[in-house]
Amino acid sequence: MIRLFWTFLRISPLTFGGGYAMLPAIQREVVFMKNWMSDAEMSELLAISGAAPGGVGVNVSALVGYRLAGIAGAIAAVVGITLPTFLIVLLLSVLYAWLEHYPKMQALMEGIHAAIIGLIAAAAYKMAKSSIFDRITLLIAVGTVFVMLVVQVSPLVLITLGVVAGLVAMYLKNKWGRVKPPSHTELPASKNADNKTAEWFMADGI
Repeated sequence: MIRLFWTFLRISPLTFGGGYAMLPAIQREVVFMKNWMSDAEMSELLAISGAAPGGVGVNVSALVGYRLAGIAGAIAAVVGITLPTFLIVLLLSVLYAWLEHYPKMQALMEGIHAAIIGLIAAAAYKMAKSSIFDRITLLIAVGTVFVMLVVQVSPLVLITLGVVAGLVAMYLKNKWGRVKPPSHTELPASKNADNKTAEWFMADGI
């Protein structure tokens, strides 16, 4: 329990912005550093976290905590990941109110916004490697991106349509005898990972 709390407590203050930008840090700690679960299991939790209401960073920490230690583990992970964020955001809000008109502060914010794109793209790529394994899942993913860019529609509608499409595709594959288990790519856990080296991630929003 204490290890769960401490792990997410360390991730939160070093991952400025959280949310989807937290995912690489959480995956690195849970899968590669601690070996608490496999890459495929983590990908499934990330998919559920993105589909559930609320911040994806908090959602995935709750699911990981529950998966490892039940309700108490979920509480420990959520408290660990939210407590530093709350304190840091409170402090930064006060500082930003004083410094927002300075050119250097504006340049800093522009750099942070640019870093967000890269981190979210990296998280999406890692999820896609284990979530897109045939033409049906590829079509669903591309179609979702296209609809989100072109039409103003609730993500809940797209998630529901994705579920229906997946069920229909599985039914047709079973009927036609074309069912193949998804080939999730397992990445070997790093044996030489070093907890002493902190990694900083810049992004925007939990």
